Amino acid sequence: MLINLIPDFLAAAQAPDPLEAYRRYLLEHEPVLAAYWHNYILDLDSPHAEEVVLRALRADRRDLLTLQDNTDLETTARETMRRCEDLFAIDRQYDVYLMVGVGGANAGELVVDGRGVAFICLEHFTGRPNHETLGLGLRPDLVPLWLAHEIAHTVRYTSPTSEAELATLVTEHGGDYDYWTTGQQATLRELLVNEGLAVAGARKAVPGFEPWEYLGYPRRQYRRLRQLEAFLTSAITEHLDMRGLGYRLRYLSGGVSAAQRFVEGRVIPERSGYYLGLRMVEAVVGDRGIAHALRQSAKTCLAFDERSRGIQTA
Repeated sequence: MLINLIPDFLAAAQAPDPLEAYRRYLLEHEPVLAAYWHNYILDLDSPHAEEVVLRALRADRRDLLTLQDNTDLETTARETMRRCEDLFAIDRQYDVYLMVGVGGANAGELVVDGRGVAFICLEHFTGRPNHETLGLGLRPDLVPLWLAHEIAHTVRYTSPTSEAELATLVTEHGGDYDYWTTGQQATLRELLVNEGLAVAGARKAVPGFEPWEYLGYPRRQYRRLRQLEAFLTSAITEHLDMRGLGYRLRYLSGGVSAAQRFVEGRVIPERSGYYLGLRMVEAVVGDRGIAHALRQSAKTCLAFDERSRGIQTA
């Protein structure tokens, strides 16, 4: 199901009492928005939450209004959903939310009460950076790419046939996805493969973009990671079975300090795990197809990778 929350947010921002209107907006869509806040911003009961809300409500939204006028966002989303449903063989209901964020992720995935959710925060896709909204200035034509990426995650987390470690963790957490809990409990292998498969899914569903755009990198960073591939592949090998939030932050998060990204004498680029994860899954996607690959365990994916490179294991 497609849910467009942009009109509701803009109505709250223009209300006589915007803060109270935003609170009503939160209550109306509480399960998903509370999960969004917890996973990507901060908990709603935090003493800083009101400050974040007020900043979002007061921001200049003219660029977002222009985006709405020039782009049929709902049609774009529906077409992307249809392509993903066919290519990924989606076998569990899910939702896509078009929304205005309050900072943090430009797009993301959730599972709420067993139902997958892909969301995209459209203030980031206006084509021009906006310091008031924290908008990244991404091109509007990238919206389908990011939606496909997040929809792929929902398949891996919720499909009845998924063998992913993350699917097990979601079930153990009562049918909800928690970024922080999974970051602590999932192996680095699973976290890398998970993002690699989502990138591969976006490439299949929305072809025609540059390789670095699927990874969310500037071109220069993509070139740098290609240069570092042998070093990084060797460096992470002994850590693939490790668990801990620090590994997720080091390899898969933006805004992480250089000290946290220090690996064997080098500071590695931010979010380098997206590149490594994609390289890990290319063999299984090529051999079995994206729908099959999305549901495989990380160890199975890496076994395909090792065979493709002629590596024999005991």
